[in-house]
Amino acid sequence: MLMRFHRSCFLPGTFPQLQRAVVFLSVLFLAFQGHVVVAQDSGGDGYLHETSRKNASKISPYYFGPNAFAIPDIMYKVSPDLLVELTGNAYLGYRGDKTYDVSLRASIPLWTRRANLTLWLPVMEWYRNTQENMAASNIAPKKYGEAKRGHLTGDVYVSIDLQLLEEKKFCPGLTLRAALKTASGGGYDVARYYDSAGYFFDTAVSKRFRLFHPDIYLQAALSGGFLCWQTGTGRQNDAVMCGFLLGFEWKGLRIRETIGGYAGWESSSCVDKELAHDRPLSLKTDVRYSIKNWELIFRYQHGLADYPYNQFQLGLGYHIDILKKRK
Repeated sequence: MLMRFHRSCFLPGTFPQLQRAVVFLSVLFLAFQGHVVVAQDSGGDGYLHETSRKNASKISPYYFGPNAFAIPDIMYKVSPDLLVELTGNAYLGYRGDKTYDVSLRASIPLWTRRANLTLWLPVMEWYRNTQENMAASNIAPKKYGEAKRGHLTGDVYVSIDLQLLEEKKFCPGLTLRAALKTASGGGYDVARYYDSAGYFFDTAVSKRFRLFHPDIYLQAALSGGFLCWQTGTGRQNDAVMCGFLLGFEWKGLRIRETIGGYAGWESSSCVDKELAHDRPLSLKTDVRYSIKNWELIFRYQHGLADYPYNQFQLGLGYHIDILKKRK
């Protein structure tokens, strides 16, 4: 019975294809690990000079721009298609600062519809700062002119997404994701990006339930993982990730409500732990409507803790089944 259950959740010929994806992931991860960029240390008159390992580094989303290390979305299902999304975002900070960006995201299937390579980044962001936010972010006074307004490109994220278990009638879906954050973004001295690498691993269990109508479904997902980023020379912050998603589907309409975040160790271990603010938590409302191969996207995100931003997103997505001929 147990063997039948497992076989029903996997597709024929899946394991060799997943093995290729895992090898590809391992090579990619090692390549990026060898190119880790450590956060800058600009000295006593620069930004966030670390005086002691016992003190909070203040390298966290609370002190930086909204794209520095945003709370990852829950990936409850691997996209079987080539998917491209272009979105515009407005982030309104709780201290009066404003950030606008144009972001790009692409998911590319790898040999099978159960593994893909995903890349995403803010192509360009524009920001306007306030005196209150610059003081709260510990920006050096000599950098206030540069920090008041400007524009720059963001960090590139790369992930391998695997559908370990395909959702069936009595079998939940299980996904695994491994992601790397590069240090391509600038603006460390003006508290925009960390100028250091990071990565995270997470897994999600999900199940789709049919409700009272054959076209109406309820989607639920629970995720957990590990996230890490560099905060200075020889030091990093390790965090536990978690999230819960509840969704509604009706024909081409999908509505997702997600609460999630991650919790770093500095908030519990540093002498001045109340200054760490490394436990961002947010509530996301995601609405999508599909018209053939196109998808209209709207999102609202509200920071609940250590993520002092409200996000408004509008975008357009396009997907195409590039594996159709192989099927």
